[in-house]
Amino acid sequence: MSDLEAEYRLDYFEEEGFRRGQCTECGAHFWTRDADRETCGEPPCEEYGFIDDPGFDEAYDLGEMRERFLSFFEDHDHERIDPYPVAANRWRDDVLLTQASIYDFQPLVTSGETPPPANPLAISQPCIRMQDIDNVGKTGRHTMAFEMMSHTAFNAREDAEEEYAYEGEVYWKEETVAYCDEFFVDMGADPEEITYIEDPWVGGGNAGPAFEVIYKGAELGTLVFMSMEQDPDGEYEMKDGNTYSPMDTYIVDTGYGLERWTWVSQGTPTVYEAVYPDAIAYLKDAAGIHHTEEEEELIHRAAKLAGHLDIDEVEDMDAARDNIADKLGVETERLHELMRPLEDIYAIADHVRTLAYMFGDGIVPSNVGTGYLARMVLRRTARLIDGLDADVDLDDLVDRQAERLDYENRETIRDIVRSEVRKYEETLERGSRKVEQLAEEYAERGEPIPASQLVEFYDSHGLQPDMVTEIAEDVGARVDEPDDFYSLVASRHDSGEAFEETEETDDRLGDLPDTEELYYDDQYRAEFEAVVLDVFERDGEGEDGGPAYDVVLDQTMFYPEGGGQPADHGTLSTDDKTVQVRDVQMRDDVVLHRTDEDPGKGEFVRGQIDMSRRRRLMQHHTATHVVGHAAREVLGSHVRQAGAQKGTDSSRIDVSHYDRISRDEVKAIERVANEIVTDNTVVEQEWPHRHEAESEHGFDLYQGGIPPGENIRLIHVAEDVQACAGTHVKRTGDIGSIRILNTERIQDGVERITFAAGVAALEHDQAQEDYLRETAATFDVAPPEVPETAERFFTEWKERGKRIEALKEQLAEARASGGGGGEEVEVGEWTAVVQRVDADMDELRATANALVEDGKIAVVGSGADGAQFVVGVPDGAPVNAGQVVGELAALVGGGGGGPADFAQGGGPESEKVDDALDAAPDLLRESAEA
Repeated sequence: MSDLEAEYRLDYFEEEGFRRGQCTECGAHFWTRDADRETCGEPPCEEYGFIDDPGFDEAYDLGEMRERFLSFFEDHDHERIDPYPVAANRWRDDVLLTQASIYDFQPLVTSGETPPPANPLAISQPCIRMQDIDNVGKTGRHTMAFEMMSHTAFNAREDAEEEYAYEGEVYWKEETVAYCDEFFVDMGADPEEITYIEDPWVGGGNAGPAFEVIYKGAELGTLVFMSMEQDPDGEYEMKDGNTYSPMDTYIVDTGYGLERWTWVSQGTPTVYEAVYPDAIAYLKDAAGIHHTEEEEELIHRAAKLAGHLDIDEVEDMDAARDNIADKLGVETERLHELMRPLEDIYAIADHVRTLAYMFGDGIVPSNVGTGYLARMVLRRTARLIDGLDADVDLDDLVDRQAERLDYENRETIRDIVRSEVRKYEETLERGSRKVEQLAEEYAERGEPIPASQLVEFYDSHGLQPDMVTEIAEDVGARVDEPDDFYSLVASRHDSGEAFEETEETDDRLGDLPDTEELYYDDQYRAEFEAVVLDVFERDGEGEDGGPAYDVVLDQTMFYPEGGGQPADHGTLSTDDKTVQVRDVQMRDDVVLHRTDEDPGKGEFVRGQIDMSRRRRLMQHHTATHVVGHAAREVLGSHVRQAGAQKGTDSSRIDVSHYDRISRDEVKAIERVANEIVTDNTVVEQEWPHRHEAESEHGFDLYQGGIPPGENIRLIHVAEDVQACAGTHVKRTGDIGSIRILNTERIQDGVERITFAAGVAALEHDQAQEDYLRETAATFDVAPPEVPETAERFFTEWKERGKRIEALKEQLAEARASGGGGGEEVEVGEWTAVVQRVDADMDELRATANALVEDGKIAVVGSGADGAQFVVGVPDGAPVNAGQVVGELAALVGGGGGGPADFAQGGGPESEKVDDALDAAPDLLRESAEA
């Protein structure tokens, strides 16, 4: 099996006087100009060398450094492009958050299916890496929110068998390393201190050689040469254990951390002082943290060693802290006491920037997907603030970052944070009681609460590990808290496991040509002609349990199910027969028409669409766009479609929103939607290039999913523009009208709006009118008088119910005082009353309560609805009510039980009630003597 050593031997290295070395600490191979270098230069093999000794000619802030990088590569013939959102699921269906600049171009550009927006290009892409959350604040270098500056080139081999959206080589390894070297020198770096560590890259089924670029102990760049794909017969075995072969496309994928470069330019003790100086100063002051000169000096020295606290590399975090304390000549407890508040402040500063990115890009907190991750970060931040005892508002901290990032939806961001903090506080109160119960169980067993249970507490109740520890310690329980707890939580949600796989298609479909889609040419056309290319028989899938048939035509007017729109129905006719089309699906660009009869392969058919159904579906699909747009107008720009289903009688759209939709908001959405309908604007469709569409309209285009292809179909409905493959009316006036039928919360952070459009809206209104008139006729009043009349009837009904309950209690008291005919028996020193009252259970309980209040043991039975018993016992009486009622119920073929002071039960054999009551005195005495 081959390795990649030859891939790293570049002519550029030889020309520039580099040598290949092997780190004496970790064993990694690296390239350097320094003839005496023995280590790779990366912590923990070497300490940071730039703290208090900046590595470049000038100090830069984030904006200045970003501009310096992008301008350099613009001067070297790269086109600067705008960054994408941090929510990668806007244009991808396999990941949630943007974790690297290359995410912007996966999977369509990297696969060669569509061209890049420029080639070569330069970008500074905001990213969020949840897996780094536990390192933030501790290592001095990790940030969860960061910008990955990148220069990228997309290449395709000239001898490739397939055609790709780009061709030829722009540049490859030699030029990439040369660009990196030149940028360092341009910044004033000492080239002798740069090392290029060989570190092969693997991810998502692709691989390739890569360099980590280290300068003065900081990893400032990663140069990935994505050029291989997983292949069981491949010649290269990579670190994941799989084998790989060269692929037709090969891509330069670089990453230069903006925050790291800014940090090295300033030489501050940690990256956080360089990136968040204002936030850190504000938080220190709010928390009352002030350091002496001696403490500042110790913090500086500790910062240079913080790289040893990386949870991904350290097996025992406590031991790592001890080692650092030893090197500094200070007690571990003293070091921890000094650094812990600072670490929390650093984490808060980073986390609020992360939240600003998330909420600024329209992510709404929820229990799934990106919303879950946002909620996790927010709750951890709130807990850290509480731990500092700092008088600061989280919504204010997030807003400060949102302002710096130039987000326009700042008031919505504030509302989201306030709402989440309120929910969090309510959740904590409920969850604390759960922890106490479970902690007592583990304390009794002498076992620690495991990490899996900690994750469950967090998922269900928002309880963080230190909170669980505090509660558990109060009842003598221990907690097994992992150092990477938040990474574990994030890994449960920040993955592709929730995304469905496409089902396998029949092998024969691969030999068929793509079906010509006529439904986009004229969506009001009902008839067409076609040739049957193939027929697939599906045994047992017909409506009567017999066979069904999937018919493939060369062209079709039938719309296949997709994007939440059901398939068209209709018929296919030959000269000899007509078959019903009851479902239509698309598989690999081939349309399958499901029928119960075989029209015959090679036959010429006439297709007829059920236009009544098609028209109602078109009205509802266009109305979905209108309602979604109206919801954004009323509720805010953060609203995005989280799902939709169109129908013929009603449709629904699920939207992201952090609060319940009020009745006034429903009416406002309905009003805005119908204004668009009455404006009767043209519904336009166009097929622009994907990059042109994204550049003009942004990634909100993809409300209903991410379409493939170089050109995408856009639907314009008034001001709403979406990528959409569905069928639509010609003008908004063709919708007729829109009525919102209902709103409900289907999960935290997602509201469902159900509505009807066109004829369906009219049918709904008529049905509502019928209900109103029927109700009015029942009350014998005019329809406008129904609400007042119904309220009066309801009030009278409640009052009557209260009078009945009062009479029952009076009757029960009368029975208890001797007017009920019950039998009094002696049970030791107590008096028991055994009484039959053929009434409902409420009256039985009232009678028993009255007897108990009179100081008597009560056994009350009824045969009115099966056999029922209630047993009540005063305080101090030696009778177990649950035991007695269970034995009584057994005598009538049933069961029952309850507490020792009051219990009820019964059975189906009502004719045995008297026999059971006759046995009651003996049962009471047996219970008393037990």
